[in-house]
This record gives sequence, structure tokens and C-alpha cells, in this order.
Amino acid sequence: MGRKFISLNQTKSVAEMISIGSNSSENAAPAQQAASGGLDVTPSAVNRIRAILAKEGISTDEGGLRLGVKGGGCSGLSYAIGFDARPREHDNIFTFDDVRVFIDPKSFVYLQGMTLDYEETLIRQGFNFINPNSARSCGCGSSFSV
Repeated sequence: MGRKFISLNQTKSVAEMISIGSNSSENAAPAQQAASGGLDVTPSAVNRIRAILAKEGISTDEGGLRLGVKGGGCSGLSYAIGFDARPREHDNIFTFDDVRVFIDPKSFVYLQGMTLDYEETLIRQGFNFINPNSARSCGCGSSFSV
């Protein structure tokens, strides 16, 4: 099972907030499970997404978190994360409480069944990608393969 950690520094803009490393979160409990094994998001991740959307001035009625996959990295694929003011035409849209998550159809092939968790400890804080589709990841933890 591949696990990725994305750290969000609270003092920078969203574009500057993202750094990738590896981590695990064994106690991740889903806030809500999407139909057909789509996507799970834990309550702590929902709370963090909601806080960042508010900080960025993005309405939860229209906007949300964008998850994706892009080519590159040591193992072939890398996670992409960002925030959008509205979904794109063919996005898969998942709702957890009042928070929406957008995933484009090509990325959804690699992210289906994934759990997104958020961890905040004295040592680290960030999102964890717990992806059952990841066969292996590189040593730096920023990429994976299926």
C-alpha cells in the first residue's frame, strides 16, 4: 500500500504550501465512503480542507480540493493537489460534509479506492495518500507506480 505525505505550511500561499514526503497513517478512519470504492476522506482531512478553503477565500458551495496524478518522478507517477474555485466539466465530484473533492477522469483510474487523511503531530503535519493502487514508491516518497 503506497502512502504519501504532503505538508502544508500555514504561513505560505497554496502554491508554495506543497511538499511531498513519505509517511503512514494506520489509524485513518474515513469520514464518509464514496459509492463504488470511489474515495474516502477522514474527518481530520475534511476539517483541514475546510480551513484552507476558507483561508483562500474559496466557497465550499462552488469550490473544493483538486486531487490528481501526473507523470514524472522516480517511479513514474506523482500526486498533484490543489484547490479550485469550481469543478471542471468531466470531474468526478465527491462530497464529505460540506467539502467537495474534484478528481479528473484520467487521475481517478489511479486514485479510485484511495483514502485521504490529514495528520498533525509535533513532528509533522500534512495529508497522507493511502492508495491501494500503488504497487511501489520511490525512496523520496514523491512518486509511485501501479
